[in-house]
Amino acid sequence: MAWICKKKWVLVSSLVLAVTLFLVLMNYLEKPYLRLQPMLPYGFRSHWISSWQIKAVRAHPGYVSVPKREPLKLSCDVCSVVSSSGQVLGRGAGTEIDGAACVWRMNNAPTLRYERDVGNRTNLRVVSHTSVPLLLHKPQHFFGPASNGTVYVVWGPRRNMSPDGKGLIYNMLRRAADDFPSARIYVTTDERMDYCDKVFKKETGRDRITSGSYLSTGWFTLILAMDMCKEIRVYGMINDTYCKSEGYRKVPYHYYEAGSRDECAEYILHESAPYGGHRFITEKTVFAKWAKKHPIKFFHPEWQLS
Repeated sequence: MAWICKKKWVLVSSLVLAVTLFLVLMNYLEKPYLRLQPMLPYGFRSHWISSWQIKAVRAHPGYVSVPKREPLKLSCDVCSVVSSSGQVLGRGAGTEIDGAACVWRMNNAPTLRYERDVGNRTNLRVVSHTSVPLLLHKPQHFFGPASNGTVYVVWGPRRNMSPDGKGLIYNMLRRAADDFPSARIYVTTDERMDYCDKVFKKETGRDRITSGSYLSTGWFTLILAMDMCKEIRVYGMINDTYCKSEGYRKVPYHYYEAGSRDECAEYILHESAPYGGHRFITEKTVFAKWAKKHPIKFFHPEWQLS
């Protein structure tokens, strides 16, 4: 009789161990926990779900879909944020970039012919309202099946993004959503735009509007990434001192516009513009500050954070 009880105990223990290993494996592979629910008893299931919900996709109400105005739902463990800077050229970081759970790009930066340096996956694009016409120049590429479910987050001022029929850029996005029903297009809410302005004032002591500043796409990208990603790896973004120490190096402002504007010349021009300039160098100072509090790392070139 004793050996029967012992045998049952061994079987139960083995079953528990097998289920535990299965759950660990599924967690490692980041499969949605909901798939496990039918397989587990209610009491056992509820215990595991409470700890797995950390991985559940969370809503980001500052970004709403076009045209349904539904909140953006997306979460990533590790995000590769790829700058559009010519700094990425010749680095051969494409495989490393694609190895992240999510790959983010900005505006209309291409991957074709640049895969070795920038990778070829795109999960999310943060897009300036001024770059929307560039996307719509190739609508099939950016919003059709070739986009492979890429999420587009478009930022811009109220006058261009208003959904009341008067927003020029919003109307363009609305037509794109009608033409490509599967396209995942989101826009920043007015509240989110105001929040990004407040962060700029808090971090720099300057009012964005009265100082004649325009926030960059990089600014909106980092703010969203800090909310959505557990770890952020930024590729090809220079720091606030680069143009003083390394400015003699001529690097294209955009990696896909070789031979065009020089990056540091563009940065200095914008930083000193009395009105309508992106404060690129000021923003990089803020990014370095954020990197001391958030899991943000910068590659190619690497940043030395004091």
